[in-house]
Amino acid sequence: MRSVASFSSISQKGTAAIVGLGPKLGLSIARKFAREGYTVAILSSDLGRLSRFAEEIARQEKAQVFAIRIDCSDPRSIREAFEGVLSLGFVEVLVYNAYHSSSSQPTSFTQIPIQSFQRSIAVSSIGPFYCAQQVLPSMVERGRGTILFTGCSASINGTAGYSELCCGKFALRGLSQSLAREFQPLGIHVAHVIIDGIVGQPRRQGSSGVGFEQQRRAGEEGMDPDVLAQTYWQLHIQDRTAWTREIDLRPT
Repeated sequence: MRSVASFSSISQKGTAAIVGLGPKLGLSIARKFAREGYTVAILSSDLGRLSRFAEEIARQEKAQVFAIRIDCSDPRSIREAFEGVLSLGFVEVLVYNAYHSSSSQPTSFTQIPIQSFQRSIAVSSIGPFYCAQQVLPSMVERGRGTILFTGCSASINGTAGYSELCCGKFALRGLSQSLAREFQPLGIHVAHVIIDGIVGQPRRQGSSGVGFEQQRRAGEEGMDPDVLAQTYWQLHIQDRTAWTREIDLRPT
């Protein structure tokens, strides 16, 4: 199931597919690629919220934005979602930004339900694995493309109380490294972006969040997702003679 918001024709630059879109980082990444002239497909499980984001981006950036529902733990849902994505034209960029954690608070290992653990592993490993499989054949055929995976501090350090998140993110990092070594010689840039900090609201005023000054006064500044999105863009346009395979971003 999908919805579309359009203030422009289909871009000749191709499609940027952003999987896992919330009101902070995912939205900023989608907005950046729309601003740069790409047709954007945004994918997450909440189609209603996704459609509102699509309308906002399309209106503000004068772009074609498609909202497509996806369950990143379900291969059938992923396949059906990407049938919709691929129908838009060639996918130039895939950003996998989805993750699952049952709680933002530490959870004792013995109290984690097996179902929650399995879903976290699925979203952080099966999801990116299968999403990448959907777009890589056409990227290889064209000899170009970018795949960017979002990690966090749990990608490199096991942390007490966050075993389900850490196991999934460790797997995602391994997938990214493996794909980079296999597909970069074929012209596909694969990189893992470690967000080592709390993502806040963008400093600009917008319909999706409070302003930077309000956050600063509340002591909740965090990392600016618009600035983070700029790094994703720079990775995409990076010269292939000096490609980055992993980058970590953290606040001062």
